[in-house]
Amino acid sequence: MDPSDLRRQFPVLADAAYLNAGTDGPLAADAVRAADAELAHQLRAGRTAEHFKRTAELRAQLRERYASLLHCAPEELSLSTCTTEGIAQVVGGLGLAAGEEILTSDEEHPGLQGALVAAKELRGVTVREVPLARIAQEIGPATRLVACSHVGWMSGTHAPAELAEVDVPVLFDGAQGAGAVPVDVGALGCDAYAAAGQKWLCGPDGTGMLYLSARLRERVAVDRRGYANMENPGDGLGARLHADSRRLDALGLNGQTLALAVSAFDILARAGWNEIHDRAADLAERLVGMLQAAGRAVAPRGRGTLVAFASADPAGERERLAAAGVMLRDIPGRPWLRASVGAWNDDADLERLIGALDA
Repeated sequence: MDPSDLRRQFPVLADAAYLNAGTDGPLAADAVRAADAELAHQLRAGRTAEHFKRTAELRAQLRERYASLLHCAPEELSLSTCTTEGIAQVVGGLGLAAGEEILTSDEEHPGLQGALVAAKELRGVTVREVPLARIAQEIGPATRLVACSHVGWMSGTHAPAELAEVDVPVLFDGAQGAGAVPVDVGALGCDAYAAAGQKWLCGPDGTGMLYLSARLRERVAVDRRGYANMENPGDGLGARLHADSRRLDALGLNGQTLALAVSAFDILARAGWNEIHDRAADLAERLVGMLQAAGRAVAPRGRGTLVAFASADPAGERERLAAAGVMLRDIPGRPWLRASVGAWNDDADLERLIGALDA
């Protein structure tokens, strides 16, 4: 699939320069049709045992696809409803207590910070913030978990490679990683990787994934149990959790959500993940140069899809750009706008942004 064919999959691009996949990716027409077909089948056939068998099949399909993206085995990956859910499962399930420390960075997303606040308020865990670039060096004797972004949501900075060598378990927030940049959890050396399905994978809201290493899976307690994560739910009070990462599966994923997510993944996969990653990163690099030529300072970043740049009035300028058909977001607490550049974008989208900035 060449870039123009990929672009035609996303109707929003006919009218807008959509540069907001770091929040939600654009929806593909074929993926929406897959969800509609799933609902239409339920409408005609009802929801009986066959319906639930189909939902289980879609779960398995999505698990295999997400696992292939993270370069892990399907049994190492659980399905979640969002990045935040996976993070909360790990942080809460480790049962850390007063006197123990979670080390994080000073540029994290609220989706990660929420779980850390809960650990601090409910369990007395110490949470210490340090610069992301120094996080590996800041690990101390009380540190029990490092929890930080793989790719920072504000500017696209990357976690230091030194984290692959530390002895303390590392939990990565991969919301801006999976689908945006190559991810190999083995090479990263992390014990947990939580990511989103609705951002760079262009899936529906309510989808995500969590990779857990075997050593961490043994330590994470599961207090939310139900039909979806029990090996034999019919065993009643004797029912046991799945032995693999299905034990942490979200309990209520529905067929139409799963069908849309599978179809969206397959559309991108047909374009080729190497091509997806390289094209998006190259377009983002071009945007950096265009912004700098237009007099806009660009925040420090790694090679990837996010480009944060200076704005005197981020919220106001975001609204003005939206009115001009350019969709991006402002970063709360920072004088930045953030463009999320995907392989579905083209030079015309970048030029439209630059032109709207000057208008």
